[in-house]
Amino acid sequence: MDTKDRVVILDGAMGTMLQQAGMKVGEIPELLNIKEPEMVNGVYRKYVDAGSDIIYACTFGANRRKLGAEKTREVVAAATRNAKACAEKTGAKVALDIGPIGEMLEPLGTLKFEEAISIFKEVVEAAKDNVDIIVIETMTDLLEVKAAILATRETTDKPIFVTMTFEKDGRTFAGVSIETFANMVQGLGVSAIGINCSLGPGEMVWMVKKLSKITDVDLIVKPNAGLPDMNGKYNLTPEEFSKTMGEILELGVKYVGGCCGTDERFIRKLSENFKGQPVKERAVKRISGPSSGLRVLKNSGFKVVGERLNPTGKKRFQKALREENMDFFVREAISQVDAGADILDVNVGFPGIDEVKMQAKIVKALQSVIDTPLQIDSTKPGVIESALRVYNGKAIVNSVNGEEEKLESILPIVKKYNAQVIALLIDERGIPETAEERLEVAKKIVSRADEIGISRDDIYIDCLTLTVSSNPEGAMETIKTMELVRDELGVKTVLGVSNISFGLPMREAINEVFLMLAMNAGLNLAIINPNTDRMMEAVHAYKVLKNEEGAVDDFIERFSNKETAPVSKTESMDIKTAVYKGLKGNVKDEVKRLLQEKTELEIVDDYLIPALDKVGDDFEKGVIFLPQLIKSASAAEAGFEVIKAAISKSGKKTISKGDIIVATVKGDIHDIGKNIAKVILENYGYNVIDLGRNVDAETIVEEAKKRNVKLIGLSALMTTTLENMKLTILRIKEELPDAKIMVGGAVLTEDYADEICANFYLKDAKNNVLVAKKVFGE
Repeated sequence: MDTKDRVVILDGAMGTMLQQAGMKVGEIPELLNIKEPEMVNGVYRKYVDAGSDIIYACTFGANRRKLGAEKTREVVAAATRNAKACAEKTGAKVALDIGPIGEMLEPLGTLKFEEAISIFKEVVEAAKDNVDIIVIETMTDLLEVKAAILATRETTDKPIFVTMTFEKDGRTFAGVSIETFANMVQGLGVSAIGINCSLGPGEMVWMVKKLSKITDVDLIVKPNAGLPDMNGKYNLTPEEFSKTMGEILELGVKYVGGCCGTDERFIRKLSENFKGQPVKERAVKRISGPSSGLRVLKNSGFKVVGERLNPTGKKRFQKALREENMDFFVREAISQVDAGADILDVNVGFPGIDEVKMQAKIVKALQSVIDTPLQIDSTKPGVIESALRVYNGKAIVNSVNGEEEKLESILPIVKKYNAQVIALLIDERGIPETAEERLEVAKKIVSRADEIGISRDDIYIDCLTLTVSSNPEGAMETIKTMELVRDELGVKTVLGVSNISFGLPMREAINEVFLMLAMNAGLNLAIINPNTDRMMEAVHAYKVLKNEEGAVDDFIERFSNKETAPVSKTESMDIKTAVYKGLKGNVKDEVKRLLQEKTELEIVDDYLIPALDKVGDDFEKGVIFLPQLIKSASAAEAGFEVIKAAISKSGKKTISKGDIIVATVKGDIHDIGKNIAKVILENYGYNVIDLGRNVDAETIVEEAKKRNVKLIGLSALMTTTLENMKLTILRIKEELPDAKIMVGGAVLTEDYADEICANFYLKDAKNNVLVAKKVFGE
């Protein structure tokens, strides 16, 4: 069937289908491709017979972290080969199904980015000869999505589909929004993007509607069949599911299928009702702008780029580079963000520095603490690529120019990693003197970017700020160039403003007036020092007069109490603020200072715990998201380490508030949620015994008995392991009737937790602490 502009039917669930077919409790589904292939093949055939145009191979959890490298290759090859044989009779296509690795990537976790790429490459390599499509699904972390896409693109040219799993609030478990997902992924060479798992189709409608308006890439939707009960039954019938999927198809979705709880009946109903229908047209205004993993800055409006992360003329910065002092860079970054920077320029070019290594290292350090988009400042292709590769989101590259060598070496990197780019109006002849000559260089650069598929929305032209003391005509020539570039090429403009005043007295006055002239001429990005009051006052006043969204409220908030407002200083900061911002170095320093006048317990109870309570409250309210929660917990942990060292040195006995066991249940290798819970509980003074992942009930019971543990935390991410959680709880209740059990995981609901006799349901990481306080009588 020609599927161009026609609705394509995907398959349904795999895990719940295998359970119905007799898969044993605790069995790893992917291993059945070898041990009992007919059980898996039966699922493939049911979906093909029901009308699936594309079936997903049973490879969702197959990776070397779970199965080992050799077994992974064997399983993936068998699964895709079997799926291909089952699909051939109807001409259906086969997709390799890639799920999350189950570990958090740096900087929030310990899994290195290149290691993640290697893990994904191994899977793709084993499957590429047997499949038509690579599907990356059920993702929550945008950086892991990027690793999987890069691994696929560097291994095969097969089409790539990507879906993430969102909660009811429209963000993933890791805080990724619909906008940040689309903004990064749509430019990475994928064929379709969308949403799967977690929710039923009804809860997804508004999310799909939003996604359909901001990207022109084909869309995929694969919801659950509602919510599960303790017997693995979901609450939607095939007819109810299909009816709501009809609403979703009206939004212009091309690929539809089902996730957890759906079976061949659901797929047959979708096929009968919608297969081969024309895909509805969409009115799209493609989202574009620099972004981090959590936040997109849309291209409209004026933005400030903080220029302070640059070693030129800064001895302290140079010293920090040599010493690889990440705390210094993080503090400087926060200072600029607090002062009003929308984007941060990052330059590590200095003699004796390994720029390739350092640029990537600083990017990871900054992204572990702030959600501000970054501008990678270098003209060296290797340095630029090292940073873009690990960057979570859509960065700006500063810069390329009109020289042939730069165009050939840098623009392809910008395209590969879906970055935005700043282009300087310089070529082999140097800097053109007139605006008209500069425009010709701009035309050449934009034309070359067009040729390789870089959108004009992603291009900024640096019209060049020359020192007015030596070139009196230069300022107005730059303004004229901006107007020509804007009107004739339709791209955005950027200036490094302070260059205008070199060699003159009263530099701030010159800079301020030049900035105002440039803003009035349509400047989009100004690279300035945001800690300069006069410049930022001009920026905010300009935004008010231009009636930019939210400008008046922001102006009032910033300046109504300006005379009494404290100046943000990251060098000396109270513990609560330092924990909230995730500044480990500041937390350590403050704890050491407080130890001179307060006891260890006073510091914990009066400073660290209240700081964590503030972080937890804001996380629960949706003010901050998982990455901020983790980095704040890590900062608090640094303070606790100082406390522990002081107690040890004094000979005092460390007193734990209580022992808690945490484990991921048998058959499940995902431990992200468990690891987050461990960090937070330890910061609140509890002793956490982490039994790891894929843990059987006997091990948990034996450890709990040995340590007389009162509280046990169980985690499960996959639907297929919910039964194991139920059986584990039953075993614990039999052997340890007084022990309390708290449960959490993406597939769990509060009703299900009640049905399997858990004592507490954890809807988020903060609840672990509330439960512990209750159990231990605080």
